[in-house]
Amino acid sequence: MDINGTGTTTTTARHRPTPDLGSPPPSAGASPCDLVTVPARQGLEAVDILRRAAAPAAVGPVLHDGPCDTLGFLVPPGTAAAWDVPGSACTETNGRGLRVPGVVAEPPLSGSGWLLPPDAVDAVPVTDPAVLRVALGEAARLIEAADGITEAGR
Repeated sequence: MDINGTGTTTTTARHRPTPDLGSPPPSAGASPCDLVTVPARQGLEAVDILRRAAAPAAVGPVLHDGPCDTLGFLVPPGTAAAWDVPGSACTETNGRGLRVPGVVAEPPLSGSGWLLPPDAVDAVPVTDPAVLRVALGEAARLIEAADGITEAGR
C-alpha cells in the first residue's frame, strides 16, 4: 500500500521512502518539490558528476540521510509520476512536507543533514530530473566498473 492506503507503490530501490508523518506547515515563499532518493554511494558519485559538469550549477539541494545511507535530491513537483531510474525512488509530496524555502537552517527530515544546503547551491532551487537521470546512470556504471575491478583483483 502507498502511504495514503490507496494502492501500491512501485520502486526499484533497495530501500523504502519513509512517510512524512509530521509535516511542518508550509513556509511562506516556499515551493513544493519531490524527492529522489538513492543509495549514498551512487548519490555521492552523481553529485560529483553534476558538479564537474560544464554547468556545475545544475545540482540543487541534496539531503543526506545517514541512518538509511541514502542521498535525496530535491526535484520539481510532478517528477515522481514518470520517475523510473533503477535503484532509486521518487517520493511525491503533493505540496505537503518537504518544501524549499530560500534559506533553510535545519533539514526538513529528522536524522538527516544537508550535503548541499539550499543556500549553498547558487539559487538553483531543485535539480533538473533529466540531468539527474543521466548523472545517476553514469554513477551506476562507474560503481559497477570499480566493483568489477575490485572483484577481479581478489
